Amino acid sequence: MSFASFSEFLAMGSHGPYVWSAYGISFLVVLLNVALPLLARRRYLQEEARRLRREGAQ
Repeated sequence: MSFASFSEFLAMGSHGPYVWSAYGISFLVVLLNVALPLLARRRYLQEEARRLRREGAQ
């Protein structure tokens, strides 16, 4: 598939809003699937460090 201009590429033959919103939602889901476990791991490690400090202080 070839396009005469960049604006035609973005329009995708009048299917542009559907195509680009699908790409955007997919990218968001992939980003969340990477970011949320990393944030959960960081939170878990911080809680464990706090717990170990509390137990060591007693």
